[in-house]
Amino acid sequence: MTSVLDLAPVVPVVVIEDAADAVPLARALVAGGLPAIEVTLRTPVALDAIRAIAHAVPEAVVGAGTVLTPEQVRDAVGAGARFLVSPGWTDALLEAMRAAGVPFLPGVSTVSEVVALLERGVREMKFFPAQAAGGTAYLRSIAGPLPQARFCPTGGIGPANAPDYLSLPNVGCVGGTWMLPADAIAARDWGRVEALARTASGLRTQV
Repeated sequence: MTSVLDLAPVVPVVVIEDAADAVPLARALVAGGLPAIEVTLRTPVALDAIRAIAHAVPEAVVGAGTVLTPEQVRDAVGAGARFLVSPGWTDALLEAMRAAGVPFLPGVSTVSEVVALLERGVREMKFFPAQAAGGTAYLRSIAGPLPQARFCPTGGIGPANAPDYLSLPNVGCVGGTWMLPADAIAARDWGRVEALARTASGLRTQV
């Protein structure tokens, strides 16, 4: 599989409260040009949502986010997740993600964490919480000494600052929620979601 960082400039970070929304939401995102979809394991229906998307929207590359335990790794991959994202990592979690056989993005926010992952052979990571942890200035400053590390920054990123992140040499994509406004989800306005996704998918051409 192509690296998760190279599928699209933006990975939507999706919190699904109603499993019935999963498939139409995924179809809207894919139609808008955002095929990589991170469904966070923050709700009781998250695994059902991943399962539904994997079954009904094969053109989507559905992944699981907020993966915190080896058990969640197993359950997410069993549900059909094609990539895994964690806000941080431990050796046990990293071992489970590596053994799962799908791409994974362990979360980092410090240089020491990045170096520790590089030492373990991991070069693609989530930078979280991006804005709070130093934003573009931080990532730019570590590109020199650690050029082999590539990131998907997530946390505090929107359409205004996403191009700044995407212009950095060590950023492959960004994660965000702005194409999924709460009122659009509540109204099941999938056309609006698709339109916002289409705008987000064009951000790469702006940098």
